[in-house]
Amino acid sequence: MNEKKNEIVSVIIPTFNRAHVLGNALDSVMAQTYSPIEIIVVDDGSTDRTPDLLAGYGGKIKVLTQENKGVSAARNLGIRHSKGDFIALLDSDDTWTPDKISRQVAFFQDNSEALICQTEEIWIRNGRRVNPRVKHRKPSGMIFIPSLKLCLVSPSAVMMRRGLFDLRGFFNEAFVVCEDYDLWLRISRDIPVYLIDAPCTVKHGGHGDQLSAGHSQDKYRIASILNLLKEKVLSKPQEAAAIKVLCKKCRVYGNGCIKRGRREEGEYYLSLGAGFEGQKNALS
Repeated sequence: MNEKKNEIVSVIIPTFNRAHVLGNALDSVMAQTYSPIEIIVVDDGSTDRTPDLLAGYGGKIKVLTQENKGVSAARNLGIRHSKGDFIALLDSDDTWTPDKISRQVAFFQDNSEALICQTEEIWIRNGRRVNPRVKHRKPSGMIFIPSLKLCLVSPSAVMMRRGLFDLRGFFNEAFVVCEDYDLWLRISRDIPVYLIDAPCTVKHGGHGDQLSAGHSQDKYRIASILNLLKEKVLSKPQEAAAIKVLCKKCRVYGNGCIKRGRREEGEYYLSLGAGFEGQKNALS
């Protein structure tokens, strides 16, 4: 009797001028106890020594290059060129423990109905380990409503069955930040996102080149929630929760714009939130 072969896991790593940390990410994938793994690095127009670093890995990795289009376009390109049964994402400044992929594949083998899962994380800020706050605690299962306030799924911690992208589409390339928040909401409205309660993902933060450091996340979260409301795909409880969060984010972002001298933009978002207040009251 033939033993069943392991399914291929495609690891997608987008990168832009991260040669100083990219090697650590790649080496953590190379150290995985699971095989077979396909490693795809998408160089999003780097101008540092990234090409030389990648050349040193030879045929161990597949390298795709594009002009600088952002992390969403880079991830999407890598996913479309992958051949794996499972897709795992890894940001170029994060790393994995050696058992990360094997734990997630085992979870999918034991839960054939599951489409997406993530692992717990270890957080490193400016070289020191920190404990996540209570609000960042990851739920498991139907996570849509708690995910509205802030993103509770980490790209580097997640693994998905390939067919999930056929159901929910890819990353929104118009989003400079919060592209992951947007995709997780589209997925989690009726698909459970499971948590493997083991810290297999090491997230490194605190450095100035992180995308979230230079952009307002609430602006894009508002856009994501608006898109879902316009599509009318939410249940009544989900709709009520989405509108409540939308109104609050519009107030916070609108007032922030006015404080920073962007009055026209601020008044637009305050007006947008006010327009949903009636619906919020009716649904509450």
